[in-house]
Amino acid sequence: MNKTKTLKFVQLAGLVLAIGLLPVARAEPPVPAGDGSSSADARFKTIYSTEWAWRTGRAGVSASGESQPDNGRLDDVDAASQQLRLDYWKHVRTQLDGIDVAQLSPANQVNYAVYREQIGNFIADQKFRNWQMPFNSDSAFWSDIGYELGGGKLRTSADYDKYLDRLGQIPAYFDQQIANMRAGLKRGFSVPREVLKGRDASIAAVAELKDPTLSSFYEPFKQLPASIPADRAQALRGQAVQRIRDRVIPAYAKLLKFFHDEYVPQARTTLAAEAMPDGKAFYRQQIHEYTTLDLSPDAIHKIGLEQVAKIHAQMLQVMQESGFKGSFPEFLKFLRTDPQFYAKTPQELLDKSAWVAKEVDGQMARYFGHLPRARFTIVPVPAAIAPYYTSGRGGPDEYMVNTFDLPSRPLYNMPALTLHESYPGHALQLELADERHDQPAFRRNGYISAYGEGWGLYSEYLGNEMGIYKTPYQRFGYLTYQMWRACRLVVDTGIHHLGWTRQQGIDFLTVNTALSAREIANEVDRYISWPGQALSYELGYLKIRELRAKAEKALGEKFDVRHFHDTVLSTGSVPLPVLEKRIARFIAEGGPEPDYGCDCAKEKGDSGH
Repeated sequence: MNKTKTLKFVQLAGLVLAIGLLPVARAEPPVPAGDGSSSADARFKTIYSTEWAWRTGRAGVSASGESQPDNGRLDDVDAASQQLRLDYWKHVRTQLDGIDVAQLSPANQVNYAVYREQIGNFIADQKFRNWQMPFNSDSAFWSDIGYELGGGKLRTSADYDKYLDRLGQIPAYFDQQIANMRAGLKRGFSVPREVLKGRDASIAAVAELKDPTLSSFYEPFKQLPASIPADRAQALRGQAVQRIRDRVIPAYAKLLKFFHDEYVPQARTTLAAEAMPDGKAFYRQQIHEYTTLDLSPDAIHKIGLEQVAKIHAQMLQVMQESGFKGSFPEFLKFLRTDPQFYAKTPQELLDKSAWVAKEVDGQMARYFGHLPRARFTIVPVPAAIAPYYTSGRGGPDEYMVNTFDLPSRPLYNMPALTLHESYPGHALQLELADERHDQPAFRRNGYISAYGEGWGLYSEYLGNEMGIYKTPYQRFGYLTYQMWRACRLVVDTGIHHLGWTRQQGIDFLTVNTALSAREIANEVDRYISWPGQALSYELGYLKIRELRAKAEKALGEKFDVRHFHDTVLSTGSVPLPVLEKRIARFIAEGGPEPDYGCDCAKEKGDSGH
C-alpha cells in the first residue's frame, strides 16, 4: 500500500483515496437512515453512502476497511474524536441489523457482506483502541503523511494554498498523536521496545534538516504548473520554506524527542499481542480482520508447519536440479554470499525488475481476458525508509523496489517479487478494482489482505505456468518466497500466541528460506509490531488455489483459466467466504466469462501493459 499510494498499500496501496486538502472540523456525524418507505436496497445505499462520505472526511480512518497504523489525514485524532467514531459505527451497525438481507438484490447481498465486515472491523479497532499505537516497524503516520497530503495532485494556486495550510496543521496533529501514544504506553499498549531500534530514522530525516528545500514536503514547489504566474510561484515557494522551517521541522523535532525520551524507555518489554491488555481477544480479532476466517492461532500454526514441510521437500528437489553438491544449509549460504546473485548497482536491480515485468507482459493475454487502462511505473523505495522497509511493494501507480543494501536483495528472488507486486499481482488487481465503477466506493477503494495478498502470492505461483522462472535459482527463489509466507503462519502465531522470542522467529526463517539476514530481521520485526497481518498471505493463497482446483475438477474441459482469473478479480477485494460463494456460482453457471462491468480493456491477444 502505500502510502505514494504504494507506501500504504499494504498496508498500505490502493487504500488511500484522493485527499481533500481543507481541514475537517470536528462535528457530530450524519445519521444514516432511510425514509421508512424505501426498499431494502435504497435504505442500504443510504446507509453506506452517508457513512462513506463521513469516513473519507475523517483523519485516522482507513478507507480500506482494514486497520492501518494511520492514513496521514490531518483533522482530529484525539480520544474524543475516536469515541465519536466508535459511537457512529455502532449506530451504522444497528442500522444494518434493521435490513432484511433476503430483500436485497443479489449484487447488494454481496455488497452487504463486504460492508458489514468493514464496519465490524472498524468497531473492533476502536474498542481495542488501536489508534493509541499509530505506527509499527513497517509504517507510521509521520513517514506516510508527506505522501498523503496530496502533494502530487496540486494543479492550481488554490491547491497550493490548501497544501500550505495542511503543512501548518502538522504540529497540532502530531501533538494529538503523541497524546494518544502516551495513553497507550500507560496501559501497556505499545510497539514492543525490542523492535524500536532505528525506527526513529524517518523522524530524524526531517527533524534534523537544515535546509527546508531538501524536505520531501517541498517537492511540489520545485516545479510549479506553468499556469501559475512567476511572481505568485516565487511567493508560494517562500511560504513553503517558511512553513516547513517554522512548523514542520519543529514538529518532527518534538516527536523525535518524545520517541527518544518517553516512547522507547516506556515501551513494553513483551512481544506477544496476547500479552497486551485483553490480548487474547485482540489477537483473535486481528486474525479475523486480516484473514477473514475464524481460525484459532493453534490451527494456523499447524497449517504453517504442514506447508513448511511440503515446500522444503520441493526446495530440496530444485537444489539437486541446480547441481549443487552440498547440504541444504550450505546451499542457503551459497545463495546468500555468491556475488553472481546480486546486482552491482541500484539501477541494475531496477533494470532486472523491469525486464521481468516486461516478460510477464507478454504472457498476460494467455491468462486474463481483461486488463486495466491504468499503468504503473517502477521506482526505488525512498531513502528515508529503505533501511527497514520491505524488499518491494506494489500499488496501482508504482512498484517500489528497495535498492538499499544490495547484498541483501538477491536477484533470484526478483521474478517472484515482481510477479507479486506488479503484474499479475497488486498493480493489476488494484487497477482493475479502481475501474469497477458499477461497485460502491467502499468496495472499489477497499483492501482486504486475505484477498489482496492471497492474490499476490497466487500471482507468484502463476509465474510457473507463464515460464518466468527460467533457472533453478529463480525456481528456488520462487520457493523461498512460498516458504517465507508459510513460515509467517508459524512465526506470527509463535510470537503472539506461543511465546516465541524474536530470535526464534529469526532462526526459523533463517534455516528455512534463502532470504538475507536484513530481510529476515525486518520481516520478523514487522510481524512482532503488526500482529496478524502476516497471516493473510498464505491463507488467502491456499484458498484461491483450492477454489481453482475445485473449478478445474468440476468444469473439466469447460474450464478456462482466463475466465477463472477474471471472475476472481471482478469481485474486487472481498472476504474469502464471499469469494468462495462467487466461485461456487461460477462453477454452477458452467465457468462463463464474467460481466466485468468496468472501463477496462477486453483483451484480443495484445496485453498492452
